[in-house]
Amino acid sequence: MDKKIAILGGGNIGKAIARGLLASGKLAASDLVVTRRNLPRLEGLKKEGILVTSDNAEAVRRSSIIILCVQPTQVKDLVAEIRDVVDPVKHIIATVVTAYEVQDIRELIGVPVPVVRVMPNTAISIGESMTCLATHEGSDGALEKVQEVFDQLGSTMVIREKLMAAATILGACGIAYFMRFIRAASQGGIQVGFHAEEAQLIAAQTARGAASLLLETGNHPEDEIDKVTTPMGCTIAGLNEMEHFGLSSAVIKGIITSYNEIEKLK
Repeated sequence: MDKKIAILGGGNIGKAIARGLLASGKLAASDLVVTRRNLPRLEGLKKEGILVTSDNAEAVRRSSIIILCVQPTQVKDLVAEIRDVVDPVKHIIATVVTAYEVQDIRELIGVPVPVVRVMPNTAISIGESMTCLATHEGSDGALEKVQEVFDQLGSTMVIREKLMAAATILGACGIAYFMRFIRAASQGGIQVGFHAEEAQLIAAQTARGAASLLLETGNHPEDEIDKVTTPMGCTIAGLNEMEHFGLSSAVIKGIITSYNEIEKLK
């Protein structure tokens, strides 16, 4: 992959992207630059050979793909710093900023640079992200180039931009939802006799196995559930108790509540 990439905003997701790209083996540390005002927070990346700086404009000059990884409240100030050095021929802007649409970023930058909206999750640091992408018409291959980058970091899906808020909730926030289920399963494991580290390993590996079954077979979850539920068995007894206390309903309501919150940012 012959690209220089600047990650503007070295917070949790920015650092995760940088580490994932480096771990993919498709890019050298010298191909990456990550920015942050508080440079000591990037000391770990620096030790790994990645260039770190507080100069966003210089990072843009060094790169061809620019990934915006700041908070929504920081976008206008960031764009003001880089606007004069963005080249619509040389550069592609990828943005992971929640609530800013492609056209919003293009208008702020003020030049006809290709912009691709990207929503990964923090599993990107280990190459296991679910990343959704969207862009505008006439992006001149920019979408494919950005997708090539994120294909190294897990699975990707091109979607309509109006679904980006939903993708944020299901894919990005979803990491926290599944972590909470694994934590709860681990706590249950402790109560029935395992030590904490044993319970967590069993719960986490079982969650990985369940997900892998669906990804490998394409089966509906209920098909796999049927394989482990026997008449009057312990599995169906546990499932019915969880549903009695609203497991599925709680998950659905939580996703919808998160979605409603993200819609307020528009």
